[in-house]
Amino acid sequence: MPLVTPDGRYIVVRGRLWRATNPSLPEPERQRLTEALMDARRAVKAARAAADPDAEDRAHHAVDAAKQALGERGPVWWTDGAPDLNRKMARNTAYADWFASVGG
Repeated sequence: MPLVTPDGRYIVVRGRLWRATNPSLPEPERQRLTEALMDARRAVKAARAAADPDAEDRAHHAVDAAKQALGERGPVWWTDGAPDLNRKMARNTAYADWFASVGG
């Protein structure tokens, strides 16, 4: 299980913040979108293996659509005006003290 920031907005992978899925999504919707994301990622792999750039482009668009619907890309899902720190190193953000305290 990945490390999650105290506010639940990000998971931390190798010290980098990645926006978490919108927690207000109903579970069936989250599951459906996660399955769509996994299908799209498999389609990217298959298109690469087949050397089909058009299929790969479509698959990348499907990945992006699923990630936006999950809240991992696009407009942030929180409403307090906090900035999006997606892909930033935790040690260089407002999470630095927390990250250091958990052994980051």
